[in-house]
Amino acid sequence: MLRQTFLSLRNRNYRLFFIGQSISNTGNWLTRVALVLLVLKLTGSGLQLGLVTACEFGPVLVLSAWAGAIADRVDKRYLLILTQALEMLQSFGLAALAFMKQPPLAAIYGLTLIGGALLAFDNPLRRSFVTEMVPKEDIPNAVVLYSLIVNLSRAFGPALAGLLVTTVGFGWSFVIDATSYVAVLVCLGMMRPEELHRRPATDKSEGSVLEGLRYLAAHPRLWVNFSMLLAIGIMAYNFSVSLPLFVTDSLHTSDTVFTLLYTIFSLGAVLGALVVAYRNLVGMNQILWGATAFGLSMLVLAATPNVASAAAAAFVVGLAHIVYITSTTALVQVESEPAMHGRVLSIQTVIIGASKVLGGPLVGWIGDRTGGRLPIVLGGLVCLLSAAVGQLILRRRPG
Repeated sequence: MLRQTFLSLRNRNYRLFFIGQSISNTGNWLTRVALVLLVLKLTGSGLQLGLVTACEFGPVLVLSAWAGAIADRVDKRYLLILTQALEMLQSFGLAALAFMKQPPLAAIYGLTLIGGALLAFDNPLRRSFVTEMVPKEDIPNAVVLYSLIVNLSRAFGPALAGLLVTTVGFGWSFVIDATSYVAVLVCLGMMRPEELHRRPATDKSEGSVLEGLRYLAAHPRLWVNFSMLLAIGIMAYNFSVSLPLFVTDSLHTSDTVFTLLYTIFSLGAVLGALVVAYRNLVGMNQILWGATAFGLSMLVLAATPNVASAAAAAFVVGLAHIVYITSTTALVQVESEPAMHGRVLSIQTVIIGASKVLGGPLVGWIGDRTGGRLPIVLGGLVCLLSAAVGQLILRRRPG
């Protein structure tokens, strides 16, 4: 079982990528949670949490399609080295602000915007680079293992953030994130370029964003997948906004409980990623079932009356949501042509960015006015509705 689950690690370059990203992503999630707690401490506002999310993903929405076209024409490893180095500097900037007695919100928003611009290039680069580190038969496993990295990091990062924020303060959380980029840079530098499965660089016309949109429109399974992702992303995927509001407003507990629930949620996601990696299943049925399970588990979470039951529900939400989101990415990787990976993945990144820009402030605004439960209920209902509509469309337009 273990050999099948970690099949892609037989490739040396992917092993290095796996190690570097495991360390760096832990630092990234540490910073995301610390930033949420910092803004919540400074403002106490769900809307402000949503605005920080919008600042992070707004540049992703604007730039990612062009970033994907660039990713299809350049040496991905070299560009990743550049983006990771710049992200390290941005994290040091957040650390400098956090060490102030009263950090200005405008400066926090500004650095978050810069980080979002870097993320716009980094996300399609990393996900497209996965397909160059392994042979084609290992791509589905490599995709889900990368998701495993993200979710292991999401488990350890928030726990570490909760520990550091309560002991040494916010600034050191950002410092540790910044230093974690060293691991990524070292691992990227140690790779063997001659062992990469590179494609010839496309010219400007072949790499156009419109070409990616035309390609998407011609493949019903892909555009249904992305349409579901947008709807679900807006209402169900803004956990950094909905979960702290749920903890403070509905469960009437502290920031420590938020980091605990987020860690348990992420442990469920780790199990979900392992299940998907072992089964190695790709297809719309898995996406539809994943969205359904995700929606039902969110409704259960919204109904929980105390921390213990919320923790159990959060674990199931984490498992179900990663089965869904990993399946959406794996379908794109497998069903799109290799020369289109960068552009199609960048469109996916734009959709995720749009869901954060639109959903973050919306979820925060709803939570400020109605309490912490309703945003989670609405997220669950949107998941169920999206799965039902997606199934109806694909019955009429299979392929």
